Amino acid sequence: MLEIEVSNRSGTTVDEAGAVALARHVLATEGMRDGELGIAFIAPEEMRALKHEHLGIDEPTDVLSFPIDGVGPLPDGEPRALGDVVLCPAVVGDDWRRPLVHGLLHLLGHEHGTAMEARERVHLS
Repeated sequence: MLEIEVSNRSGTTVDEAGAVALARHVLATEGMRDGELGIAFIAPEEMRALKHEHLGIDEPTDVLSFPIDGVGPLPDGEPRALGDVVLCPAVVGDDWRRPLVHGLLHLLGHEHGTAMEARERVHLS
């Protein structure tokens, strides 16, 4: 069972149900049917602080991913914690779908490049 927790600290209205539906679709299509996922929508100041803390860059961005367990094997009975995808609506604008897919693919171990871009196109078509 895939459990998704959504948090909206952005100060703007977001389509939380749409984000959950897209995340379920992407993860199922990529073969991930069990696990725990967090999706957070945050304000630019919080995103700037996260990017500075984790990447050393002092600017907001559209999406950051924080993987936990990845896709490798886990001990029997251990629940899979996929990690968190953090989006900034002020940077993303109304087109949050592409950054969400991008962030989810990072949680699944994909790196930037043509293969990842191809997977993004599959999920957004």
